Amino acid sequence: MKAVVPSLALLLACIGADASARPGAHGPAGDPGGMDRPMPGYGGRRAPEQDAAYDARRAGSIRPLREIERGVMPRMGGASYLGPEFDAGSSTYRLKFMRGGSVIWVDVDGRTGAIIGRSGQ
Repeated sequence: MKAVVPSLALLLACIGADASARPGAHGPAGDPGGMDRPMPGYGGRRAPEQDAAYDARRAGSIRPLREIERGVMPRMGGASYLGPEFDAGSSTYRLKFMRGGSVIWVDVDGRTGAIIGRSGQ
């Protein structure tokens, strides 16, 4: 995986296409999901991958993060969910879990929701 979006940025980017229609739910109207705010560590700018995830979600070319999570979490047998990452180049989500001190990564195609890889136990 190349570029990775910080977990909070991905969550904000993938909450849904109509976040701006819910003032106060995830930021004021005109600021859908806080996407107009800069990310810490990027010198006052948003991360390019954050823009890509947001744009892809708004265009409908990737599925919402919550939908991806709902498809994967029931298969994880009680592992603790630590959060997502997103690779804009391949439109792939990577979900991170922990079980018994071991990290488990589950790679999911953001377009289809299909699990395409898994590492760890």
